[in-house]
Amino acid sequence: MSSPSTLYTQRPALAAALLLATCAGWLGAVPAQAADLTVVVTNISANAGNVMVGLFDSAAAFPKTVSKGVMAAAGGRDAAGRVTLVLRDLTPGTYAVSAYHDLDANGQLNNNLMGLPTEPYGFSNNARGSFGPPSFQAASIALPEQGLSIELKVQ
Repeated sequence: MSSPSTLYTQRPALAAALLLATCAGWLGAVPAQAADLTVVVTNISANAGNVMVGLFDSAAAFPKTVSKGVMAAAGGRDAAGRVTLVLRDLTPGTYAVSAYHDLDANGQLNNNLMGLPTEPYGFSNNARGSFGPPSFQAASIALPEQGLSIELKVQ
C-alpha cells in the first residue's frame, strides 16, 4: 500500500491526466469544416416559375437522388438572366449539381412523350450527355474547405 505522502504527490498528476483526457474529448467532438457552394444559374429567360438546384454526393445517386436542394424564384434573376443560389454547410468533397427552370412551378422537370425535358436544365461543368444525362464524373466538381462558386447554364 502507498504511503499517505505518495498519494498526495500522485493526485495532481491524476487530476492533470483527467483534465487532459476531458479536453481531448472536446477537441475530438469538433465538427468537420463546413463549406458553401454558390451556384450561379445562367440563361434564365423568364420571370415565371422557380429555379431548382440539386446536389448529388455520389455516382450511385446521380442524377436521381438529391442529397440537398435549394430553390429560388426566377423573378429574382438579374438583368443578365442569372439567379444565384447557395448550398450551405457541406462537407468538402466531390459532388455533381443539376439545375432546371421550373417554368410552371409544379416542382418537377416536365418531359414530353418521349421522356425528353421540356424545361431548361443543365449540369455542373455544363456537362451534357448524349441520349440522357451526363456521367457523374463529367459533371463532378471538387468542393474545397473554403467553399466554391460555379456557373451552370440551363438550356
